[in-house]
Amino acid sequence: MTTPTVGSPSSSTSTKSPTTQTPTTPSPQTSATATATAAPATAPTSPAPTAPTAADLLDFARAVAADPAVVGELPLDPDGRTWVRLDGPGGSEAWLIGWPPGAETGWHDHGGSYGVFVTAAGELTEQSLSVPLPTEGWRSLELADGVDRQRILPEGKGRAFGRHHVHQVENRSQTTHAVSVHAYYPPLPLIRRYSRKGSTLNLELVELPEEW
Repeated sequence: MTTPTVGSPSSSTSTKSPTTQTPTTPSPQTSATATATAAPATAPTSPAPTAPTAADLLDFARAVAADPAVVGELPLDPDGRTWVRLDGPGGSEAWLIGWPPGAETGWHDHGGSYGVFVTAAGELTEQSLSVPLPTEGWRSLELADGVDRQRILPEGKGRAFGRHHVHQVENRSQTTHAVSVHAYYPPLPLIRRYSRKGSTLNLELVELPEEW
């Protein structure tokens, strides 16, 4: 479309108007000399990564647990747990953990992250609470009857859990090491550790990432 100029038929009055009519002042939209300013070029941006789902994390943990080359690289210590960090999917935090006979984690949460774990060798026992607990705002909590759950996870078995999951995991064997794969998203911001006496859960310690 051609931009109209002053005095053209599209911008003037009829031919019956005096020949001495005063020209109108062109607006930026009708000026023939108006120029458009080009927008500065910008580099294309990559789409934001999609957070892995719990199913994604579980698929990853199962695949690692079934890979003897990866599991076999973990050094085992008869006196304590050992661990190696893994590259988890989608920016998640992942670990390969060795459990000597009798090792346990104690009661803890995951700082608001969701996660999974799968037993790669041996057998692990998980004790957990069937209700989500608030992650902040309390130091001592009286648990209701009937909230305790227990799962036995032999080699190849695992589970996913939500953001407010509280549990403890043990290797109850007296003779055999266990190995497991764990993954969390977002990466653990902290871990809260609890002591338990009967139905009372007490906050004892808050661990930050630089401490593990």
